[in-house]
Parts: sequence; structure tokens; C-alpha cells
Amino acid sequence: MLKKIAGHITATLLIFSFACSKMKETKPLEAPESLEIKGADLSNLPEVRQSGVSCFNDKNQIEDMLSTLKKAGANTIRLRIWHNPVSPNSSFNTVKNLSNEIKSMGMKVLLTVHYSDTWADPSQQSKPKDWEGKNLDQLADSVYNYTRKIVLGINPHYIQIGNEINNGLLWPEGSRSNPTQMKKLLKSGISAVRQTNSKTKIMIHFAGFENADSFYSTLSDLDYDIIGLSYYPMWHGKNLENLKQNLISLSNKNYKPVFIAETSYPFTLGWNDWTNNIIGSNSQILMEYPATPQGQKDYLNKIISLIKDVPKGIGFCYWGAELISLNGPQSARGSSYENQAFWDFENRSLPILDCFK
Repeated sequence: MLKKIAGHITATLLIFSFACSKMKETKPLEAPESLEIKGADLSNLPEVRQSGVSCFNDKNQIEDMLSTLKKAGANTIRLRIWHNPVSPNSSFNTVKNLSNEIKSMGMKVLLTVHYSDTWADPSQQSKPKDWEGKNLDQLADSVYNYTRKIVLGINPHYIQIGNEINNGLLWPEGSRSNPTQMKKLLKSGISAVRQTNSKTKIMIHFAGFENADSFYSTLSDLDYDIIGLSYYPMWHGKNLENLKQNLISLSNKNYKPVFIAETSYPFTLGWNDWTNNIIGSNSQILMEYPATPQGQKDYLNKIISLIKDVPKGIGFCYWGAELISLNGPQSARGSSYENQAFWDFENRSLPILDCFK
């Protein structure tokens, strides 16, 4: 009798254990309590340093931008890299040296590889001058060798194969109008990363979220790790709930973590130099977040809250944090992003840095 009772109890426990196991398997993913990536793009930091401009932390002490961000709680710094730029900024050697400094401070490095000598985005994807005249196979080899050089020499934690490649990369050969050729070039870059350092995570970066579904569906057979999206209210719509639902849908359909690779917001509609600013009107921003230091902070906190509500959301990166107006001797040192930086017009750090804590 005791054996029967014991057997009955054992069977019951097994059934209960199995049921709990099934419940665990089917339980919906929960939003992360903390984010893997809390980042800012500081690609122009070398230029800021060279200008001799002093920046101040929240205690009104002179402090380097990188140190201020580190102390605020940022854990990742994003840097662009150009193939053969006119100036040393964003060149391989400059990015390598800055990356080493970032890593020595205990932060991670995210590289956005433009595969160009200058800006690459949805409106322009000009191939490097050194690669002009090459056929598709030669371009693929160049992408492989260049990407391998970057991973070997800089060893980033994350790498974007292209920047905002809504319409492809390395035009015209890698245009999205020819998806087979575009994917050949992307696969070449991905292979270079995988074969050089399997720990480096690979992102594919798209500007906005409209048409992102069809774009990432086209790339469903590529071996990448993270979906990265840019989001700016003035260009990508002012419905944050729509943004959130698209992030959830994209990550679920593609079985990938999702990341806001670029965003920014103004702390004022005023200006500090004679360069026209990208944002200068209330019509360009969200009504609920005015262009004030508090409004800028509230906006980024909302983005952070939103990405935490996405089950596969892993973080964010602010773009233009360092783009203050440089009051140096060169007239070209005005900034069209000065009113969206992390430092005000007197180069004092703004409340938005609290968002990283």
C-alpha cells in the first residue's frame, strides 16, 4: 500500500514538474530590467579635443566628454569609420586609438562602417575612391579584406555592416534594386567578422521603421545578430506607440534583438553660431516633449522606457551628443546639431546625462 502511495506521489510530482516546465517554455518574454547597450555616438570627439574647447560636468568642473559619459553610466560608445577620409577624423588610425581609450575605461565599442570615404546614409552610398572601377567580385573581396582589417586592428564589441543601408550600399553595384548583389556584399562583410572574431556582434542598420519589414525579410538568410534602427521624430513619425509596435514585430518576425542605433532631441530651439540647425521649429518635435533641457531628458527617458517594453529590446545609442559649436579660429566649426548635444551653449553638461544611470 505504501509503495502504491509513494508511486502515486512520484507520478503526481512528475506531472506537476512537466507542467511547470511547459509553462516556463511558453511564458512570454519579459522586458529586460537593464539594457545591454546604453550608448552615445562620439565620432567627432577628436575634433572637439583638438579645438581646445573646455567642457564642464554637472559640478561645473572641466572634464573630458568621454569621462563625463562614463561617470554618467554610459557603457557603449559608437564611432563611425570611413575608408580614406579627407581629414584624419574617422580614419582607421584615429578610430583605433579612440577605441583603445574607450575600452581601457571599461566601455564597449560599436563601430559603424560606412564603406565610403564620407557619409553613407539612405540618400548616398558612394564607394571609396580606391574601389572605383572594381567589378562585383572585386568589391566583395575589398569588403572582406577591409572588414577583416577593422576587426583585427580595432576588435569592436559590435560592428555595423554599413550605415543606414535602406537603399543598399556601395552604389550602384550594391543597390537594393539588385538584392542579390547587395546581399553578396553584405555576406562578404559578415563572413569577415565571423572568421576573424566570433565574439563580435553584427548589426544591420536601417533608418526609420517604415518599409523595414520588407527590408529585413529580404535579408532573412544572412547571419547577423542585431537589428538596428534610427529613429528621429522629424523624419520617422511622431507616434511612439507605432514605433514600439514595429520594434516588437520586427524582432519577433526575424528572431533578432532590436536596438535603436540613432536618436536625438533638442534642449532648445535657439542657436549658438551662424550655422543653420537641423531642428529649429516646434513642428519638428513632439508636443509632449518641449525643446528644453527637461524636455530633452524626458524624451530620451521615454525612448529608454519604450525599448525596455520591447521583449527583445537591448538598448539605444544617442547620435550627436558631442556636436557642440566649436568656437575656434575656423569658421567651418559651427554645428548644425549644437542644440541637440549633451552640453549647452556654455559647454555645461545637461540633465539628459541622468538617463544613463
